[in-house]
Amino acid sequence: MTGAPAMHALALAAVLLAIGLAGVLARRNLIFMLMSLEVMLNASGLAFVAAGARWGRADGQVMFVLILALAAAEVAVGLGLALLVYRRHRTLDVDALSEMRG
Repeated sequence: MTGAPAMHALALAAVLLAIGLAGVLARRNLIFMLMSLEVMLNASGLAFVAAGARWGRADGQVMFVLILALAAAEVAVGLGLALLVYRRHRTLDVDALSEMRG
């Protein structure tokens, strides 16, 4: 049994990256922006794994583990900041947070 061709995996990664980018640009809610960043990180991880599988190397899987660690740290810090912002301003709307300067 053979796996999916590398071009199919890379095309899926490109679609996921575009969906994540559209989510970051279109949504103004902090939680949805964090979720869109997660989608973008998973897309880059999929591209690394597909490229590593194409050349028969484990480098892509190692990079994917590093991307998962980065994503976990981003979620922890991002949700902590979202809680702090909500407690202070009672909103998670990014546009309403322009008073945070200074």
